[in-house]
Amino acid sequence: MSEPARQQVAPRQSAEVTSVTGASMMDLIARLAADPNTDVDKFERMLGMAERIRAHEAKVAFTKAKLAMKPSLPVIDERGQILNSAGRVQSTYAEWEDINEAIEPILTEHGFDLAFRPGTSSEGKVIVTGVLTHVAGHAEEAEITLPLDSSGGKNAVQGVGSSLSYGKRYAAIALLNITSRHKRDRDDDGRGAGMSQEAQDAIANINMAASLDDLRKWRGDHFDRLSKSLRQEELREVVALWNRRLKAAKGEGQANG
Repeated sequence: MSEPARQQVAPRQSAEVTSVTGASMMDLIARLAADPNTDVDKFERMLGMAERIRAHEAKVAFTKAKLAMKPSLPVIDERGQILNSAGRVQSTYAEWEDINEAIEPILTEHGFDLAFRPGTSSEGKVIVTGVLTHVAGHAEEAEITLPLDSSGGKNAVQGVGSSLSYGKRYAAIALLNITSRHKRDRDDDGRGAGMSQEAQDAIANINMAASLDDLRKWRGDHFDRLSKSLRQEELREVVALWNRRLKAAKGEGQANG
């Protein structure tokens, strides 16, 4: 009579998985560093592996902290106002000062720091890079590029300050998914409720024009088409904005001349 078949059971030890953390890896590296017989190539590979583990752990900690912080982030009141060509309030937006005051203590509580790195592009545009860093070491960035704000008769220094404030506001919004009391955060003329996407795009492009030549080129390329497709009230807003930007650009040219 043959023996009954025996079920083979894998040793318990082989089913156990040892968790390797950045701390345990650094302990191992410290022991290897103290051993004069350690292979240099293997040691360098261990260092690279330890760095990848630490970076992964930092990213996980960042994500967990950000998720824990999310319910605490407030809806920001929109106290900034944009006036249309008739001097009436066209739209509202959350000002950077209000955003910063609301989020700063919450960021600190959850181990975050929000900093900004200003710069300029080769075309002379302002670049604002927002950097959200967690105490564990992981950081994420959002970059905003925009022209100098010459609206309202601002001089060059005022234009830089306004553009930096704009960049901080929208970099923070992008990194933290901040919301304000109105459906959309708008910062330029004509971005009001009920305006078509085509009109909004036209206004955005006019505001992006950095010189007289850019403004004149935009008019030559787009005005005939827009004069046929936009509603009359939209066209009036677009033309009024273009004229204001043209006047401001001419004023800057005379001041620099």
